Amino acid sequence: MGRNESITLHDMAWHQAIGRLVEALDRSDFWLTLVRLLDRHIPVDSWVVLVFGSGRPQVLAECPGRDGGPDPLFQDYLKGLYLLDPFYLANRETPHNGLFWLADVAPECFEQTDYYQRYFRLNVVADEVHINVQLDAQRTLSLSLGSEGRFSPEQNALLTLIQPWVAALMRQRMTFERESPEQTASPAPSWQSWLGSTDQQLDTPLSARELEVGRLMLSGCSNKEIARKLAISAETVKVHRKHMYSKLGIKSQSELFSLFLNAQS
Repeated sequence: MGRNESITLHDMAWHQAIGRLVEALDRSDFWLTLVRLLDRHIPVDSWVVLVFGSGRPQVLAECPGRDGGPDPLFQDYLKGLYLLDPFYLANRETPHNGLFWLADVAPECFEQTDYYQRYFRLNVVADEVHINVQLDAQRTLSLSLGSEGRFSPEQNALLTLIQPWVAALMRQRMTFERESPEQTASPAPSWQSWLGSTDQQLDTPLSARELEVGRLMLSGCSNKEIARKLAISAETVKVHRKHMYSKLGIKSQSELFSLFLNAQS
């Protein structure tokens, strides 16, 4: 039989599963079928399919909450926490196709942020990877896979191997998806609309630079990272932070995060 002798039963089962997945492209359970196939080889404890664009992320499919209904933590994400999501931020800065791990996109101090402590580790738990398919200049289809443990080097290698065909199927699936005109057409809330909503109560409103420093702080950027992104010195970053805290009447990053949360409600 030549080379065909090297084909194993596992290989045959894998290709049969892919065939069934292709047949499911037009069915409502396509995304669940895809995730279940991936979960046979890579631990998937949470997942969601999003379209990142100029408006709020649109949810095409998601794993149910523990009670079988919508996950309340994820609803908070859609209300505005996505503005601090490293995957969302990386996509909006440089959108392109590919496979992206949390370690690739997370800022230096991400695990010390209130966003990580009060949302990410409770919702995603430990690690996350995205398979991104750029649909056009503004929209990116993203399959997010979360795990209670860190993805191993072997699992990362397998994801890299299968990413091209998964991405191709994701793109083909969009033929059968109905995107929400409201979500894709409406502009995303600006950072100023969340944190800057307190400006009317201030004698001296926050400057655009102070707002930007605040956003980068809450997303997990260190002073050095903020300085590099804004092309200013680390000392200037500290000055902006001091002025922002003074204007808002707060003393910590946790208080700043609380203001951010209050602005969503």
